[in-house]
This record gives sequence, C-alpha cells and structure tokens, in this order.
Amino acid sequence: MSRDPTREQALQLRTRLKSKKPKFRRQESWRYKRVSQVWRRPDGVDSKMRRKIKGWPKSAEIGYRGPRKARYLHPSGYEEILVRNVDDLAKVDPKIQAIRIAHTVGMRKRAEISLRAGERHIYIVNPLPKEKPAEEVEEAEAKAEEEVTKEEEKGEETKKTAETEPKAKAEQETKKGSSTEEEKG
Repeated sequence: MSRDPTREQALQLRTRLKSKKPKFRRQESWRYKRVSQVWRRPDGVDSKMRRKIKGWPKSAEIGYRGPRKARYLHPSGYEEILVRNVDDLAKVDPKIQAIRIAHTVGMRKRAEISLRAGERHIYIVNPLPKEKPAEEVEEAEAKAEEEVTKEEEKGEETKKTAETEPKAKAEQETKKGSSTEEEKG
C-alpha cells in the first residue's frame, strides 16, 4: 500500500461513509419482477421518490460521493492502471500505482507481464491464479477416477437388470400360461 497518510485516511473515511450509504434501488423494483434493481433516476410527474416523500427510498445524489483523495483508488490504496502489453509497464510508478491486466490478454503475455511487474515490484490487482501443489492435483485426479469407476459400475448394474427383466417377465408369462392350461384340463 502507498505510504501517503492522507490517502490512507481518505480510504478509511470512504469505507466508513460507504457503510452508512443506503442501497439505491430503482423505483418499484421491489414490486415488479420485470423492473430490475439497477438504479435509474425517477422522473414521473407524480413520482413519490422523485419528490423525496417520507417513507420512500433515498435517491442517488452528489452528497453521497466519496472523499476526493480516495476517488478512483483500488481498495488496496493504489491507483489502477490498465495494462495490455509489457511496454505499458514503463509508465507505471510502483509507489502509487498498481496494474490491472486487461481481460483480452492471453496466458503467455499475462505470464510475461506478471514476471516483469514482479521485477519492478509493481502490485497486480488481478494476478495469475497460483497452481496447486502436485499432491493436491494427484488427489483430485484419484477422486475423479474413483467417481468414474463408480458410475461405470452403476451403469453395468442397470444393464444387467435391464437384460434380466424381460427374461423374467417371459418366464412368468409361460408359467401363467401353463397353470391356466392345467386348470382347464
């Protein structure tokens, strides 16, 4: 995190103010399924929310804005810079800026960017996922194999029952037929 005390105070103030801020909901979103909760400004002529009538939800206003020093900052305290290639790292100041690797960047270039950022001690907001240790990978593969064998066994059991059921029905029918002939004779 950056060492600027005013920036840290502003971040703490932002979190405190955000906890008091109401959740702004679109008018009538609680009443109708077709109306999403995404905020839209009420603009009806008779709108109670627009007129700020007591008992109706609060509207988003400029007074709810965060402190100026904390605006556009990541919760870690760094200013975010979007990076698409290795050359973009040259413009980054590691003391006050962190990078976010664009989602369109592939795994190979992403690995190279994270390697170069590590050399320059630049904080990465969305780093590469860490690989699992070899033991965990082997355990997961073993569990998957066990599940597959269990499913195969269940499949074989259902096949056996499916094959034996028609034979059993045919035997029962022949027994019924022979018993009715004996009763007649």
